[in-house]
Amino acid sequence: MKNGLRKIFAPLLNIFENGEGNYAYKPMSRGILLAIAVLFGSLTVGLIVFTTKMAMGWGAIIPISVFSSVSLFCLIIGGLGTDRAVARVWGNR
Repeated sequence: MKNGLRKIFAPLLNIFENGEGNYAYKPMSRGILLAIAVLFGSLTVGLIVFTTKMAMGWGAIIPISVFSSVSLFCLIIGGLGTDRAVARVWGNR
């Protein structure tokens, strides 16, 4: 299943997995990336629940789309990406 998902998200993963040379990968970086995905995902769900109860309408489209995009990005790179991809998100130092 992971290989199938990697093929679906290959255009995004290839951007971060390409490159040569050394990279500074720390195992904690992947965990932090997944934690950020969970936090932004919960922000998205909370915002959707809040806006439906308060009937705010279209005013929450931009925050919902930004939070969900960040959550999805972090989930894809943290869950499916290689060590090089995770290191490139955090920067090579």
